[in-house]
Amino acid sequence: MLVAYFSATGNTEGVAQNLQAVLDADLFEIVPEVPYTGEDLDYSNDSCRANQEQNDPTARPTISGTLENPENYDVVFLGYPIWWGRAPKIAYTFLERYDFGEAAIVPFCTSGSSGIDGSLDDLQALTASARWLEGHRFNSGASQDEVAQWVNSLDLGL
Repeated sequence: MLVAYFSATGNTEGVAQNLQAVLDADLFEIVPEVPYTGEDLDYSNDSCRANQEQNDPTARPTISGTLENPENYDVVFLGYPIWWGRAPKIAYTFLERYDFGEAAIVPFCTSGSSGIDGSLDDLQALTASARWLEGHRFNSGASQDEVAQWVNSLDLGL
């Protein structure tokens, strides 16, 4: 199992680390080649980097580092924050870069208000044969117990 995540401010990272501990899974941080600054994430500014990427259907921020042997994973937990109701475009880069074959992909996100549903259709369209399981939205600071309860509700055959 793999827990792969992108976290611009640390909220998603905390959930990913809790998942990794609960599952005893491999952990892979999706790191942008060009890190996001506070100005890049100023959503009140229409011309900030995050808003420009979210508004550009072709935006694919480059990922730094490489995930070795993605084909070896049967279950991939994919975590990201919600940006304007959708996954950040770097999550698209990740799914287009790595072929997980028929693995189960389990999305999770962090958001103070938006649900995960608005992010799923676009992400699912990027995988040819993966099986997507029901995702979950966490608030920042989700406890390991909360994460474990969600994992236990999934049909992973653990």
